[in-house]
Amino acid sequence: MSSSLYDTLGGDPAVRRLVDRFYDHMDARPDADTPIDADVATLRAMHPPDLGESRDKLYWFLSGWLGGPPLYVMRKGHPRLRARHLPFTVDRAARDAWMRCMDLALAEVVADDEVRAGLSSALGQVATHMMNRG
Repeated sequence: MSSSLYDTLGGDPAVRRLVDRFYDHMDARPDADTPIDADVATLRAMHPPDLGESRDKLYWFLSGWLGGPPLYVMRKGHPRLRARHLPFTVDRAARDAWMRCMDLALAEVVADDEVRAGLSSALGQVATHMMNRG
């Protein structure tokens, strides 16, 4: 029996930690150990001041996307990712900034190099799909 990526990562606690580290990096101050750049600051500005709901939504989505409980679908219905992101300018810079934050989080949470690279690639495809501007 093969396990899901959700299980491979360590289930609920690992997915939550990944999401928290992602948003911690996106929310980092310029004087932090890994300071945000202008594109990450622009990405951060697309989010509300309190990231609690954003953290929950990404956690719910990733839980199901990784093969765990479909928390997002249970709470909100189909994710309709592209449609939900249309009000925001998601260009190459925003996509790349999102991936920089995610890759930093993946490096901290996912110990296995092969699993981490596979997740980065798959999430990169999702991030590219979200692009709605050149």
